[in-house]
Amino acid sequence: MMEYIGATGVPVKLEAVPVEGGIDFHFILSFAIDADPSGNTQNGKFSPYWADTLTPESVAAMKKSHPNVKALTSLSGWSLGDKVLRWYTPDDTQQWISNAFSSLSSMAQQYHLDGIDIDYENFPRHNSSFAYCIGELITLLKNQSVISVATIAPYHKTIAPYIELFENYGDVIDFVNYQFYTDKVRKPKSYVEAFKIRAGQFDKEKLLPSYEVNGRGIQGDAFFDALSLLEENGFGVNGVMIFSADASSSNDYYYERKSQDFLLNSTVSV
Repeated sequence: MMEYIGATGVPVKLEAVPVEGGIDFHFILSFAIDADPSGNTQNGKFSPYWADTLTPESVAAMKKSHPNVKALTSLSGWSLGDKVLRWYTPDDTQQWISNAFSSLSSMAQQYHLDGIDIDYENFPRHNSSFAYCIGELITLLKNQSVISVATIAPYHKTIAPYIELFENYGDVIDFVNYQFYTDKVRKPKSYVEAFKIRAGQFDKEKLLPSYEVNGRGIQGDAFFDALSLLEENGFGVNGVMIFSADASSSNDYYYERKSQDFLLNSTVSV
């Protein structure tokens, strides 16, 4: 189970989100950004920009009360305030990797993080550095035991750079949090067809169905109909990604509860 949290400024709290035993539940603190508060790039020096309620103490308390919980941070996201964030080619890729490793190592220690999620959503026309820099960063963080989990979050407009990353560094990427809601499919059958396409681009065993609460794409219980249809079509539902706990706080986390119930009763072990 993957749950983005803290991206919208809503004072959401980790302890408010229902977590069932028997499931690996990953909270993704959103976002850690390679920029200062004005949006100026910092050459790999990431800082936390998630809701103030998500403190190091709250992460530690959640993990202590729920041993099945892991905490990740997602890198970049769409924007910082009114500043659209973009991947940029560092002047010195090795320095960027070194700075990113150092800043994320410190953040991981402070916030008790187990991993990172990659969510860069805008790229220059001629991008040649993303796959190398991110792949080497993940590899270094894992080799030095800073993190144990790494995920990526492509959507339909960012397929190319993420396919390159996955093809070259798929062995250190644990899950693909593809943003299916950006494909704008609203029917279970269409959702399955979209899943088939992305399963051909990434490892189907690592690909997670996703849902945006009160947002784009398939909505309501049709999402769970799509999950059942995926299983009927031979796709193991190995997890669910939800964006986000911020929105779910207004409906008593209905989709988190029902997703976990589905996974606990799925024919696939979680």
